[in-house]
Amino acid sequence: MTSMQGHHGGRQGGPVGPGERRNGFGITALVLGLVGAVLFWTVVGGIVLGLLALVFGVIGYRRAKRGLATNGTMSVIGAVIGALVLVVSSVLLAVGAALFNSDEFKNYTDCVEHAGTEADRRQCAEDFDRNVDNR
Repeated sequence: MTSMQGHHGGRQGGPVGPGERRNGFGITALVLGLVGAVLFWTVVGGIVLGLLALVFGVIGYRRAKRGLATNGTMSVIGAVIGALVLVVSSVLLAVGAALFNSDEFKNYTDCVEHAGTEADRRQCAEDFDRNVDNR
């Protein structure tokens, strides 16, 4: 038994040898995909993390296919979650941008700026909801 091996013959830290398989890309893809899924409603969470999960997943899958990693399935799952998060976040961003650039939203912000009471502001919100629903 060498000094780098534990009781059962497995590695215990230290530098990675040239022929060893690394699983970092697949794990990273899965973690980024899952965090992106939780934060999909934000630009950073959805778009950035989703894109990174997709990229790391593809890299991890290619490494596994070449025999350089053992977690090809984890890489694929991370890439798929990342792609889904990326699509959903992009759609939300597009819908949000369209809504904020709409005449209804401009009317709402103008109404709120001129509202004197909380009841007036609530009425602005109700009018906005009604205008968006009737679109």
